[in-house]
Amino acid sequence: MSQSKPTLVVGGGMSGISTALELSELGLPVILVERSPFLGGKVAAFNKYFPKLCPPTCGLEINYKRLRKAANITLHTQARVTRVEGGPGDYSVTIEVEPRFVNDRCTACGACAEACASEREDDFNQSLAKTKAIYLSSPMAYPRRYVLDKEACDEGDLAKIQEACKYGAVDLEEEGSVLTESVGAIVWATGFSPYDASRVEYLGRGELPDVINNLQMERLADKTGPTGGKLLRPSDGKEVTSVAFVQCAGSRDLKHLAYCSGICCLASLKQISYVREAAPDAKVYMFHIDVRAGKYEQFYARIQADEGVEIVKGKVAGIFQEGDSLRLQVEDIESGEAIKVDVDMAVLATGMVPNTQDLPFEASTDDYGFLMMDESKGIIPTGCVRRPADVATVVQDATGAAMRALCQE
Repeated sequence: MSQSKPTLVVGGGMSGISTALELSELGLPVILVERSPFLGGKVAAFNKYFPKLCPPTCGLEINYKRLRKAANITLHTQARVTRVEGGPGDYSVTIEVEPRFVNDRCTACGACAEACASEREDDFNQSLAKTKAIYLSSPMAYPRRYVLDKEACDEGDLAKIQEACKYGAVDLEEEGSVLTESVGAIVWATGFSPYDASRVEYLGRGELPDVINNLQMERLADKTGPTGGKLLRPSDGKEVTSVAFVQCAGSRDLKHLAYCSGICCLASLKQISYVREAAPDAKVYMFHIDVRAGKYEQFYARIQADEGVEIVKGKVAGIFQEGDSLRLQVEDIESGEAIKVDVDMAVLATGMVPNTQDLPFEASTDDYGFLMMDESKGIIPTGCVRRPADVATVVQDATGAAMRALCQE
């Protein structure tokens, strides 16, 4: 099978990678564009998949191996699409690529990072730690080539970094580039961001360091994360002995996110299992409007039966600092009483917000901002930019997007 023009896939998370590989393994050319320096998206930062509770490393490693073998996939990281013209079968797109300052001579030996004294905020670890200014995002980073945050370094540090690389891979003079490509189809797979729960003022997010979101919890629980998998609260590094999971943190709320993302309850149940495994004596609370476990009721029942877990149908009305603890004020729906619970850390279950900022085309969206298929434009949305979904659903959706792309050529 042949195709005269490549398909452009925008977004290098699970949905984008899956779409690109489906097309590539049919013998079709693909241009894969990712805004960050590394592929994997949110899934790469997970501690475990649901429901098998296995680490994502195996699934990602298989995909990375497939990518390494795919000669017909052109990958651009630190890149974004800034212009789209034309229509199905004949698009002209502009791609702006930022300099990495590390070329393909890099062997990922780490000598540059050892020589580097400057630090930057570690966005892969959800700002729970710092990383060197020249870095790999994680032990599984793909492409396995360092990237330099030049703005985080002074001139002296830059010289030391360059001198430390015996392969000549650090190129401080590298410039960005602007590419114009002709493509036959476009798949938009830019994923989601967690809702900014600091907008829900009474939950203390942004003001209280021990109020974290569910993505930060994934990194705290991961053995490759900032605490080596130990549950240490961000404020002082103290081992956590009690945790509250707060459901619908901004979701199903007309002032914030009016919709249910459908995966937050299961994510919290999964993370409760992290706590019980890492700190068997810890007390865990889960406060919810209702628990939507779908076909995983047995998993919910198992967590519910754990004597160390208390699941309360109740709305959290406020989170405050009370001495050395966080105090949650909760409206217990079943008893009709107001209760107070003190914990070491609170985890906010934040909903999925589609990444549709700065779109280079006029978009059709649903009432909540998720991209819809527009036959006149022909741009194909897939994954969590199209609807909230778990990993398995995203992969299935990517197959459908690949088939739609085939039909456009």
